[in-house]
Amino acid sequence: MAKVLVIVESPAKARAITKFLGRKYAVKASLGHVRDLPKSQLGVDVENGYQPKYITIRGKGDVIKELRGAAKKAETVLLGPDPDREGEAIAWHLMEILGLPPETPCRIEFHEITKSALEKAVKEPRLIDKARVDAQQCRRVLDRLVGYKLSPLLWRKIKRGLSAGRVQSVAVRLICDREKEIADFQPEEYWTITGHFRTEESTIEANLIRRGKEKVSLPTVEDVNRVLAELEGASFVVSKIEKKERKRNPSPPFTTSTLQQEASRKLNFPVKKTMLVAQQLYEGLDLGSEGIVGLITYMRTDSTRIAETASDAARAYIAMKIGQEYLPEKAPVYKGKGRSQDAHEAIRPTDIYREPDQIKNYLTRDQYRLYKLIWERFLASQMKPAVIEVTTVEIEGKEYIFRTSGSVVRFPGYLRVSADADEVDSLLPELEEGERLELVKLEPKQHFTQPPSRYTEATLVKALEENGIGRPSTYAPIIATIQSRGYVVKEDKQLRPTELGQIVVDLLKEYFPKIIDVEFTAQMEEKLDQVEEGVYSWQEVVDDFYLPFQEDLLQAEREIAVIPIEEECSEEKCPKCGRNLKIKQGRYGKFLACPGFPECRYTKQFYEDAGVSCPRCGGRIVIRRSRRGRKFYGCINYPECDFTCWDEPAAKNCPECGCFLVYRGSGKKKLVCPDCGQTYQEEQLTEAEGVK
Repeated sequence: MAKVLVIVESPAKARAITKFLGRKYAVKASLGHVRDLPKSQLGVDVENGYQPKYITIRGKGDVIKELRGAAKKAETVLLGPDPDREGEAIAWHLMEILGLPPETPCRIEFHEITKSALEKAVKEPRLIDKARVDAQQCRRVLDRLVGYKLSPLLWRKIKRGLSAGRVQSVAVRLICDREKEIADFQPEEYWTITGHFRTEESTIEANLIRRGKEKVSLPTVEDVNRVLAELEGASFVVSKIEKKERKRNPSPPFTTSTLQQEASRKLNFPVKKTMLVAQQLYEGLDLGSEGIVGLITYMRTDSTRIAETASDAARAYIAMKIGQEYLPEKAPVYKGKGRSQDAHEAIRPTDIYREPDQIKNYLTRDQYRLYKLIWERFLASQMKPAVIEVTTVEIEGKEYIFRTSGSVVRFPGYLRVSADADEVDSLLPELEEGERLELVKLEPKQHFTQPPSRYTEATLVKALEENGIGRPSTYAPIIATIQSRGYVVKEDKQLRPTELGQIVVDLLKEYFPKIIDVEFTAQMEEKLDQVEEGVYSWQEVVDDFYLPFQEDLLQAEREIAVIPIEEECSEEKCPKCGRNLKIKQGRYGKFLACPGFPECRYTKQFYEDAGVSCPRCGGRIVIRRSRRGRKFYGCINYPECDFTCWDEPAAKNCPECGCFLVYRGSGKKKLVCPDCGQTYQEEQLTEAEGVK
């Protein structure tokens, strides 16, 4: 009979821990939270110190019964949920339902699922950290008050089924504000002139930057023509060559935010997927003869701190496997940004000697790619900086200065293991000051200033972190929630507000300015941190927020008129009742629905017109989605016509066969005919059409 019962959240975590703790220990899973506020009512007594009313979560009765039975048989109960506020709250709820005395040291904390970490944790149980529980309880109560008080108002004033969240609303505001910036943006014209020069060995390109000591500005084509006229017949000479060595330092090990951003940039992972795969790596995977092993440390963290043992292991690995010359004299130390809680280490592999390619066969493709990203980032962070020689060349002709630059890696340092190594080398031919160059051509180009980019999931996470909104454990749920509520849609990786999202944000700005205010929300996050530190009681923080919020609610109820949302009507008829179908916005995008609901429940997928005709049958080409959500273009007459293509159609036709062309490639995209395969440069077609 096991003498010690260890309770964690997930079965996968329980299986991994069982491997390390021997027969003396029984490891059970609570399957997440066991208690929460009721869904059918507010569950917070605002008249009695905001006391929450916790109930057993539906469906958890059998789990609780099993845990109580196991606890009665055990001499000691240890609670090991995740080492964060939410994990502390789960441990507290378990303590309550199991009847464990509050003065009993029953909480164990570990940041990686390894034998040494677990053995250390079970030897050092501590009391439940009530301040940390209070901070989580404060967040839960605040979110419940906003959600359950504000949502009914939105139901009455806009439409049924809406909901509002304290932090999510601010995220939607950021997206709406960015959309307004884009709409209000006025592009400004400007020109550049690139000189193409021939050396004895090759050609180089250099950009015009100044005349004498004055910077050259070319706002119009007239300015360009004036400069070109002045450069007519000029001879060009290399006037200056400057070489500098620069150190490029490695990036710190991953935090939750930076992991989500890099996984999006390099692996094309949505935030939710990154956290799901990271959870699998943390909880443990079966590595054959090794059994179930946790591969990374805890993945919800805002700290770049590394344990001394992990740093020592990395230094030994670098010296043995890569080379002593890559090892810095002292282990690098990285400082956190802003108000980092620094509760956990950075995200790193639990064993640096467990190389990605050695365990590749035991991992899924996504698990391998994310583990490799984490492993390389951590190892690189412990290595010497790269030394890069940057050469800057200036070319002069009639007082006009053209400049170009190139770089070469003199010492790779951390780039030896970094995926960014190929981004550095851009060589220039050997040149000497005073050397004359032959002008091949001067190439003027017209440009227009660009509006700010829409947020992607990764850049929104970065904005939330920089503004102090949310914490590592909340980024993924925030992004998932604003999309599921229909306030934001993701198109081509970009987040766009829906009309509904814009209406809700505008209403909140007018009547609940604090809830929608970025700075106020960041201050609330700091207060939650201070509750954990014991500076405030959680009831004080809730009281300071709720009393003015209640007044705003009463005023809004009196002053806000019903806001009608006119749904777009399509020309398509409902096959059941003959009404014109309406275009509605759902959590997965737009769809067609009969306005006769609930009498008529007919719905149909909505296809957005791509603006081109099918080359096979003449039908409309529409935008469709694959089973995995990837956008593609297909004929509206499917399945009778099965023409499809993955690439974005262009408003130009193929001169050979008449089919619409599509954009392909990165950077300067080519135009390709999806039907006959002919490839064109856009300039070719523009010249053929007689348009300059």
